[in-house]
Amino acid sequence: MNKKLFLLLTIGLNFLLLSCKQTNSNQPYLNQTPPITIPKLFAPLIVNTDSIEINTVFNSSFTEMFFTRIINKKFVIHHSELIEGNWNLPKPIQMFIDQEKESVAIDPSISQDGNTMYFLGISPEDHLKKSKPDIYKSQKNNGKWQLATKVEHPISTQEYAESYPVVVADGSLYFTSDRPGSLGKRDIYRAQYLGDGKFDSPINIGPEVNSEKGERSTYVSPDESFLITANTYSNEKGFAVSFKKNGKWQRPTFFNLGENINEDWNYYCPYMSPDNNYFFFSKRYSSPVNSGWKGVTKGEVYWVKSNEIFKHKEK
Repeated sequence: MNKKLFLLLTIGLNFLLLSCKQTNSNQPYLNQTPPITIPKLFAPLIVNTDSIEINTVFNSSFTEMFFTRIINKKFVIHHSELIEGNWNLPKPIQMFIDQEKESVAIDPSISQDGNTMYFLGISPEDHLKKSKPDIYKSQKNNGKWQLATKVEHPISTQEYAESYPVVVADGSLYFTSDRPGSLGKRDIYRAQYLGDGKFDSPINIGPEVNSEKGERSTYVSPDESFLITANTYSNEKGFAVSFKKNGKWQRPTFFNLGENINEDWNYYCPYMSPDNNYFFFSKRYSSPVNSGWKGVTKGEVYWVKSNEIFKHKEK
């Protein structure tokens, strides 16, 4: 039996057992036993497998779950849906016409109505040209996610990189970019949603969060009351949180993940569950250590109780 077939059979058996369980308070999280103070792998054999997995997110109603899996050098967004009380087997979503060629679809963010997905994308055509990443979106029509289209200027550009899109409650987008006006290698921007798929010119969210070191993976809460980003504000590796006070972002502060940071792994893709109860993040290992995505050999998604993060709100 080949490895791929064995993996599919194992995942299928796990979902069959999961569907036989009675509905309980853990159902929004695929009936997984929640972590408390120490991060745990999320949904082993369902999300986390022998493949490389990245970033788990949910829609606001906890009826659809998304993550990215690397398959034959392609970054492919997968999803599982809660149907009649049971989560179905995760399936890939086709975002580009030619799904056989190398492409990137990663870091999904779902609108509050659950019908629009934004993600970091590199189409097969742009991948061949070694183009920089852009922001794409897919619409859900009649229960099916459609082929993605690039979010045009002033969000995506030809000359600069755009990544880590986060859609908030009013439809506005946060993302990172190295475009002119950045304080560092890459800054976080906010673009006000104008309606009808249009956005106003992106605005740098300011020096309290953006720095000369360059910001990267970022999560922003739907109500824009807090954000979580990679920690570039102290010597600790991991993540930092900023709460908005009087309409202004505060300098992010490092928070304890509940585990000893492994310096050989990269920590990224911060995400808070829609109920704010759990913090999700991803880790990847490359060999050699500094070889980035080209040398990645392992990618995993973890979750942990979010109490530690909100302790910083009153600081």
